[in-house]
Amino acid sequence: MPDLRRDPIVGRWVIISTERSGRPHDFITPQSARTNAASLCPFCPGQERLTPKEIMAYRPQPAAPNTPNWTVRVVPNKFPALQVEGEMGREGIGLYDRMNGIGAHEVIIETPTHVEGLAEMPTKRIEDMLWAYRDRILDLRKDLRFRYILIFKNHGSSAGATLEHSHSQLIALPIIPTSVQEELDGCHQHYQKKERCIYCDILRQDLSDGERVVAENPEFLCVTPFAPRFPFEMWILPKRHAAYFEESQKSQFEFLAPILSESLRRMDKVLARPHYNFILHSSPLHEKTGDYYHWHLEIIPKLTQVAGFEWGTGFYINPVSPEESAKFLREAGI
Repeated sequence: MPDLRRDPIVGRWVIISTERSGRPHDFITPQSARTNAASLCPFCPGQERLTPKEIMAYRPQPAAPNTPNWTVRVVPNKFPALQVEGEMGREGIGLYDRMNGIGAHEVIIETPTHVEGLAEMPTKRIEDMLWAYRDRILDLRKDLRFRYILIFKNHGSSAGATLEHSHSQLIALPIIPTSVQEELDGCHQHYQKKERCIYCDILRQDLSDGERVVAENPEFLCVTPFAPRFPFEMWILPKRHAAYFEESQKSQFEFLAPILSESLRRMDKVLARPHYNFILHSSPLHEKTGDYYHWHLEIIPKLTQVAGFEWGTGFYINPVSPEESAKFLREAGI
């Protein structure tokens, strides 16, 4: 079983998941292994036997589980970082704290088409993907062992993807990660001082300034953040205050899908289809954060490397201003 261990100095938890790999050669991946032909791809229709049994799938017509004719399919990760079965097993070992690696690790297969990226997908299919995110969070939050759910996408090998077929991942955790807690604390401090959500304040200011706006529709705004860690980093925020992604309504997804598509297409146009990560930041499952937290999506093109200075200080060196990034993205012809 995976192991969750807490760093006693900064309070950061790490997952020791020895089932995923173990020896030095396991970390060296030949470049050829990064490319998966559709005929061998476990995420393509007709290859359902190559994945664990599906948790959920959207199909245009009723069909048996684990068969083709699906549009979105969710399966357990074949090499999970955490496992659902078991007890928490919290214990102290001297000054150290540990617990069993209890959680969930799922893969959301976004399209049946092997070569189709998220930027090329019709917005209705992106909307289906967002519904799958929502449905899985609503189901998993019934398990009171889980405190936080992270949904993320690794697109391209330099962003951490080991399969070409477009997919994203969900990990449910029994703790709130340190970086998430820091974000929550910052939002709470702002609210205590001003009785306003800091993300709502960012929305008002960036809409007023206009310099960092990339795209906009009636429900969402895409901006480059004022202090971005990475070049061409983007945030997509709902204009209406909302702490929990899973409480979004159909009308909101109908606007989120096209602005996500537009933002990715602008990025592809300006940066020649970079590898990227996107991360869904939503409230912890059982915390009362409704007044001060605001869910959002972060999109991070993989253009630079995090090196010694960043690891050693927590500072990031960004060679492009967010205002310049936004201008390039905004003016991209798509």
